[in-house]
Amino acid sequence: MAEIKVLALDLDGTLTNSQKEVTPRTRAALDAAIAKGVTIVLASGRPTAGVLPLAKELGLDKKGGCILSYNGGKIIDCRTGETLYQKQLDAQYVPELCAFAAAQNVTIITYNKEGVVTEHPDDKWALRECFTCKLPMTGVDDLAKYVDYPICKMLITLDPARRDEVWAAGKKQFDGRIDLYPSSPFFIEAVPLGVAKDGSLAALLEHMGLGRENLMACGDGLNDRSMIEYAGVGVAMQNAEEPVKAVADYVTAADNDHDGVAEAVEKFILK
Repeated sequence: MAEIKVLALDLDGTLTNSQKEVTPRTRAALDAAIAKGVTIVLASGRPTAGVLPLAKELGLDKKGGCILSYNGGKIIDCRTGETLYQKQLDAQYVPELCAFAAAQNVTIITYNKEGVVTEHPDDKWALRECFTCKLPMTGVDDLAKYVDYPICKMLITLDPARRDEVWAAGKKQFDGRIDLYPSSPFFIEAVPLGVAKDGSLAALLEHMGLGRENLMACGDGLNDRSMIEYAGVGVAMQNAEEPVKAVADYVTAADNDHDGVAEAVEKFILK
C-alpha cells in the first residue's frame, strides 16, 4: 500500500461528534498523523467561515493543512489563507433556485461574509446550519435580489421525510446545468456542475505532486461518497449511509460519537 500523505476528513457525522466536538482520542490521532508529515484536509459542505474555527482548534493555521469547503467549491491553505482552488455558482441560477424552493415549499439559504442568509430565518432546518457552522443567521426579504455577489453554493434545508422527493424534482429541473445532492438527511446542496469532493481533492493532490493512492478519505454522507470511492483508502463511518459504505475500503466499527476517525487513523496511518 502506498504511503498516505493526505487525510481528507468530512466534519459533521465524521470528525465531530453529535455535540460538534473533536474528542481527545481523535485529536491525539490527528496530532500524531501531522507529526508523521500527513496533510489534514477538512473536507466539508460548510462555508469556509464555518470550518475556520475548527481548523484553528486543531492548529492547522500553524502546522499547515487545508480547508475544502462548499463540498469542493473552494480549497484554501490554512497557514497562508491562499485560495488553491475555486468554482463559483453561476449567478443566473440563484433566482431559479429560489423559485424552485418556494414552489416546493422548502427553505433555501446561502452565505455572506458574516454567516447564513435566508428569507426564512426561523426555519428549524435552516437553523441546523447555523448550529453546525457556528455562524449567525440573517433574514432578508428577497434572497435572489440580495445575492449580488459571487457564491459557491446554495443549500436547501427541509424535513428529512421530503428530502428524496425534492431532490428528485431538483435533479430533473436542473439536469445538466448544476448539481444537486444531499449532504445530510435535511440538506440538499446546490453547486456548480461537476463540483464534488473528489474533483477538488484531485486538483489539490496534483498541486502537491501526489496521486490518489496517497489519499485517505473518511466520511458518512452521500456527498462524501465520491471522495471515499476516489481515495486510495476510502473509509466510511459506522453511522454512514448505506451507499457510502458500499464503496468504502473500510467501515469503522465505531461511529462518530465513539472515535471512528481515530480508529481509522490508528489502523492505516499510525500502524
